[in-house]
Amino acid sequence: MVRILSCLTAVVVLVATAAHAQQPSRLDEITRRGTLRVGMTGDYLPFTYFDKATSRFRGFDVDMAEALGKVLGVKVEYVRTAWPQLSGDFEADHFDIAMGGISITPERQSKGMFSTPIMREGKTPIARCSDKGKYETIADIDKPGTRVIVNPGGTNERFTRANIKNAEIKIYTDNVTIFDEIARGNADLMMTDSSETRYQQKLHAGVLCAVHPERPFDFAEKAYWLQRDVALKAFVDHWVQTAIKDGSFARIYADWFE
Repeated sequence: MVRILSCLTAVVVLVATAAHAQQPSRLDEITRRGTLRVGMTGDYLPFTYFDKATSRFRGFDVDMAEALGKVLGVKVEYVRTAWPQLSGDFEADHFDIAMGGISITPERQSKGMFSTPIMREGKTPIARCSDKGKYETIADIDKPGTRVIVNPGGTNERFTRANIKNAEIKIYTDNVTIFDEIARGNADLMMTDSSETRYQQKLHAGVLCAVHPERPFDFAEKAYWLQRDVALKAFVDHWVQTAIKDGSFARIYADWFE
């Protein structure tokens, strides 16, 4: 009897394994569908920006998404999301991959897979150039009377709330115009990714200055957030590594960051 039960168990395991092996991967699904669904917030230049006038996305990761779609041989379908609902939309399978300056976090890793990192940086302040020397350290910033502005729902808010206990935290929901609030004097600074501070410094030349972007307060990596599929991750990893080696990544990077 025991032997019969053991044989039946082995048969069940083999059938389950075979059925699992026959299930198409996410990569198979994308190629069959003919579209790669890319989730983007559209509010994070130079990575991604949604132009309401044209109803089109543009930015570094938009160019990268188009390059990925070309290699896959499929069209890119952009799915607009927002930082507060990014994780929820990801879990609801609204897109195959999230792009647009996505930082690797443990919470996101628990829900999906990340590609090979495309960028390593960290949080650093951006302030009016006249005040640049006032905000060199967290201790300099975290004082009563200092107004720290932040967009909600992402790693910027998480970092700010973890480190700011005495200064005022101002929540501002429009991540596109948030830097104008600093320029106008409605806030003193923002702490965000060093790549963004460099870009905004260029956009607001002589008005806003990045504070030691080469020496951020912490360390973070940006990558592409994938639905959990080994085949898709292997494909995207190889594509990223190839783009870095053949110079195509550098050419797209230069268009937006230099």
